[in-house]
Amino acid sequence: MATTTRDIETPDTLAQSARSLEAISDSELLGEKLTINMGPSHPATHGVLRLLLELDGEIITKADPDVGYLHRGDEKIAENMQYDQFVPYTDRLDYLAPLANNVAYALAVEKLMGWELPPRGKAIRVICCELARISAHLLGIGAFAMDVGATTVFLYTFTEREKLYDLIELLTGARFTTSYTRIGGMTRDLPDGFIPGLRAFLDGFIPQLNETDRLLTRNRIWVDRTKDVGVISKQDAISYGLTGPNIRGSGVEYDVRKARPYLDYQNYDFDIPIGTVGDAYDRYLIRLEEMRQSVKILRQAIEKLPGGPIWVVDRKNLPPDKRAVLMKMEELIHHFIIHTEGVDAPPGEVYFSAENPKGELGFYLNSRGGGVPYRLKIRAPSFVNLSILPKILPGHMVSDVVAILGSLDFVMGESDR
Repeated sequence: MATTTRDIETPDTLAQSARSLEAISDSELLGEKLTINMGPSHPATHGVLRLLLELDGEIITKADPDVGYLHRGDEKIAENMQYDQFVPYTDRLDYLAPLANNVAYALAVEKLMGWELPPRGKAIRVICCELARISAHLLGIGAFAMDVGATTVFLYTFTEREKLYDLIELLTGARFTTSYTRIGGMTRDLPDGFIPGLRAFLDGFIPQLNETDRLLTRNRIWVDRTKDVGVISKQDAISYGLTGPNIRGSGVEYDVRKARPYLDYQNYDFDIPIGTVGDAYDRYLIRLEEMRQSVKILRQAIEKLPGGPIWVVDRKNLPPDKRAVLMKMEELIHHFIIHTEGVDAPPGEVYFSAENPKGELGFYLNSRGGGVPYRLKIRAPSFVNLSILPKILPGHMVSDVVAILGSLDFVMGESDR
């Protein structure tokens, strides 16, 4: 039976091995890179976002976001239903700010129709948009803080958000998917008790927001996890088409409410906060200050709230008064036509964008006439903002991914559409 003997290393063979090790490059010593999946089922990806990360040890060398797991074909659905029928689908885009989505879509259709809301209708929509901004930012900061370990902040922000949901339920009848806005107006005027309730919320909100500020802004762990992490330069923010707090955090003073005012935002006194570094810490500070500015806008909207109608005046394209429908045959026929054929939109194409909590939400409409759009395209800010990930993730550690994703504050519902 044959036997084998183990080679014994002598001093000469050891020296030879050392010389061969010196000839190996550092990259070869580190070994092969590892590719891992982060998501699409991961609490820190805030939805069904899948990240393909190439790692060299704990350092990311390449990142590739893979989206589309939630794709529902909203744009194609819109092309097969009347303009008003698509309003509930906008609730499901950024489902943390459905009121703001409703308003942006309605304004796009109204631009196509050549309509302008009366002053009271505009003021109510401003109130809706700013309530949605505060609600979305509360969740954004709360989830961001919890991602990096600050669970107490999440409880503070969700407590305030619950108070907001009570107000939204009073206004719309729903807490989550509101469908409050209609093409040409709103489903109903402000209910009794809404304005006093909103005033009470605003009075108590700023002290609670200041408490969140004290918990985080100078917290050593929070600062270490967010400062100089995920830095986006001003030029990169512009080149990648970022909008919202993410571009303002990089020092670009761009806000649709100021750049292309709508709903008479030019008549409100508010500031646009901008950052200096463009890191995750700056993006947090921007959202914190934006909530204070939203409170400022809401107080002005309450004080200057005009009376009068909330609907556009267009007897041909809008349903008649409900009481008249129940009493007169002409109004009943008109009501039937409006709700079976939709508004009679003129041929043409328009683009309208609004400043949503996540950034610039835009709607492109192509009409060939009639009550159904020929084409509809949604510019989803979360989708555009996610495009910066392959640029900023490499060079960071895996643990930094959680902080960077939280600082971008995206929603996959509007990213995948």
